[in-house]
Amino acid sequence: MTTSNALDGLTQALRKLPGIGAKSAARMAFHLLQHDKPGAQQLARALDHAVQSIGHCALCNTLTEQALCVTCANPQRDRSTLCVVETPADQAALERTLAYRGLYFVLMGKLSPLDGIGPNDIGLQKLFDRAVPRDSSGQWLPAALREVQEVILATNFTAEGEATAHVIAQALKQRGMQVTRLARGVPVGSELEYVDLGTIAHALTDRR
Repeated sequence: MTTSNALDGLTQALRKLPGIGAKSAARMAFHLLQHDKPGAQQLARALDHAVQSIGHCALCNTLTEQALCVTCANPQRDRSTLCVVETPADQAALERTLAYRGLYFVLMGKLSPLDGIGPNDIGLQKLFDRAVPRDSSGQWLPAALREVQEVILATNFTAEGEATAHVIAQALKQRGMQVTRLARGVPVGSELEYVDLGTIAHALTDRR
């Protein structure tokens, strides 16, 4: 079967979405062009508008159309706690719990030396400057004068996420910042015999 360059281009573009392989991308492309051209045009307009209008929050680095995101601009949030997450999706997940009322810093990634992603690629310096700013002489502000009093590390419990949390914790502790890590444990409603041993071990270590 011969396909056009335009169709190939659409298929390759759709493959950039997470979890979409060659067959799924081709199926989506054929569906849009054969059955839903108005939907395809709507999708194209929405993508173009989003790319042109959405940037990063000046404070927390998450995605927003304004200079400050809704969370950072909310005066009711607890500004003494700063929760560090890897992605805006992680931030949204924490917000849905309704259990956290502080502010966030979104790394937009995680340290991964094998993929060539280092501290400068995920904006760690911006995080450090936000948590522990300097005075006019270039010295770190003493704890009593800082807005942020606690940094909560909520990176994922993968090898890269753990490494990222370790690097951040070491750097902030050197600056006199209180650092805590999101706890790990047995999921609610689960039975111990079906829980993996690593989770049980961490639950025992992090018991309260």
